[in-house]
Amino acid sequence: MGAAEGWCLLLSLALSRAAETGPWAAERQWRAVDVVLDCLFVKEGALASTENIGQALLVLRQVPVLDDGSLEGFTDFQGDTVAKDNPPVTFEASVDQIQLPQAEALLHADCNGKEVICEISHYFLQTSQEVTVEKAAWFIANVQVSGGGPSVSMVLKTFRDAENGASWHPTLNLPLSPQGTVQTSVEFQVTTQTPSLNSQLGSSPSLHCGFSMAPGLALTSVEWRLQHKGSGQLVYSWTTGQEQAKREGAALQPEQLHRAGDASLTLPSLFPKDEGAYICLITTSLYQAQQIIQLNVQASPKIGLHLLNKTPLPTLTCSITGYYPLDVAVMWTREEPGKAPVRVSDASFSSLRQSAAGTYSISSSLTGEPGSAGATYTCQVTHSSLEEPLGASIWVAPPEKGMAFGVLLASSLFLLALLVLGLQRWQATSPRSGKILGSCSPASE
Repeated sequence: MGAAEGWCLLLSLALSRAAETGPWAAERQWRAVDVVLDCLFVKEGALASTENIGQALLVLRQVPVLDDGSLEGFTDFQGDTVAKDNPPVTFEASVDQIQLPQAEALLHADCNGKEVICEISHYFLQTSQEVTVEKAAWFIANVQVSGGGPSVSMVLKTFRDAENGASWHPTLNLPLSPQGTVQTSVEFQVTTQTPSLNSQLGSSPSLHCGFSMAPGLALTSVEWRLQHKGSGQLVYSWTTGQEQAKREGAALQPEQLHRAGDASLTLPSLFPKDEGAYICLITTSLYQAQQIIQLNVQASPKIGLHLLNKTPLPTLTCSITGYYPLDVAVMWTREEPGKAPVRVSDASFSSLRQSAAGTYSISSSLTGEPGSAGATYTCQVTHSSLEEPLGASIWVAPPEKGMAFGVLLASSLFLLALLVLGLQRWQATSPRSGKILGSCSPASE
């Protein structure tokens, strides 16, 4: 991304004039700038291979953005700055007919350490309305800011009519401007602020989906679908005067569709089964475009650490309950007084349990060895719902001295009893003194 001169921004910006008219010229100070994106151009009917993908520039002309004081010193995009050898296809797009609310995120992406991914391809009309295709051509640009930034799909329209003497693009069969660009206008755009969304179990998130269309177009339908683990299902649909919620409680605000171009969907009381990729499909009288929002349902684990018995060796059990999704990591450490913690690796695990709500629970057990000075045992849990690991610790005391003395005394008495018993048995089986076994006195006559 970025222009050849090494601009700070991925985008080539130009401060040319204050936007004195339109919906952006109200209370705040807005400026109109050029936004230039490096894109990949996928040729018509092409497979995704290096031979069928070329370089392109998308120049969004005079996009109104809020001036935060960082726009001074930039100049308008100049076509002569494009490389002369093997130049990219340059699409010069007007945004006069639509609103592009995500322009600021595109504008500052590079300086915020993010990447803008842009792909342009041919767009084919999916409508029964008669359109003079011979006189126009359409393209769609899909743009997304990395790191959870906004995503926008724009339908571009260009006319095949050319002034006398105009040059033509060698492969697109389209006329070029004197600056060598393909002049287009953005007629329809669908955007989302959150291509990926993490929401807690039981919460009621709103999946953002907005759109803007050129005058003369009419909104005909909104459809939300869920794709998860290879299967798809309808969640919500809206057509003029009708709405249908397949998922209980799913809703959008119909009055917001026409007034604000807002087709955001609210899902109340999230369950694990609500997880997946949601497709927001907006259809107008001429165009159709979509955005995909990945919804991840999460539930943070709760842990409890217990000492079940103390003798002869203590048994510790760490209970991890109520978490979602499934993957969880458990680590045990042992720390003696004055020493660094040492990882313990001989823990055992119970079978996995799942509740009616869909959350998981598991237990991990460990036989402790407190030693002569005692030791602190810690159970640490790592899970995707946690910003940092969750831990619980317990002190395992060494054996008490009185107990040790008692064990020693009992052992001594036991050995003494064995000695006495052995002596008694020996005396019972040994010859008696003053007697000869097996003899008798002679009878007197």
